[in-house]
Amino acid sequence: MTKRIHNIIKPAAFFISWFFVCACENDMKEIKALSEDRAAVETGRNIETIFSIGGRLRAVLTAPVLNRHIVDTSMIVFPNSLHVVFFDSAKQKESDLSAKYARYYENENMVYLRDSVVVFNVKGDTLKTDELYWDQMKAQFRTDRPVRIIQQGKPLLARKGLISDQSFSQITLFDPVGTLPVADSTLPQ
Repeated sequence: MTKRIHNIIKPAAFFISWFFVCACENDMKEIKALSEDRAAVETGRNIETIFSIGGRLRAVLTAPVLNRHIVDTSMIVFPNSLHVVFFDSAKQKESDLSAKYARYYENENMVYLRDSVVVFNVKGDTLKTDELYWDQMKAQFRTDRPVRIIQQGKPLLARKGLISDQSFSQITLFDPVGTLPVADSTLPQ
């Protein structure tokens, strides 16, 4: 009787083993997808971030959505708009910025803004452009795209962009068109 059971168990074990080997089929596309490096994405909602340099408040950023992509160089994307309030060294508000889209490159301390970018300062000057960079360490804006500026109620167009500090007190315009306000003390007598 033991021989009979042994004769049944051997073929049954072979059949079950063969079944498991045949049942394990790997799709090459699935294997490739699993082995690819995937960038991790962290998402935050209703964000408020405070930027400081040397312990001094420089800006406060608010946004409805933030996606932080962790790759070789970390990048934060604001896909649904953002608003930034900039402060001077005395913690006084000097300008506001808003855009519909932004990317912040953490390792470079650089922010790329696009789509309906608007910046205005406490003096009432306004800048509008489609694309703008903000260098956090230099506290400076720059773009090579056309820019529309309204200073003292007068429009000015810079067809090839500008470089400016956050407060718009030091502006370099490239290919300007329009009337530029000039202080009386700079006019020849």
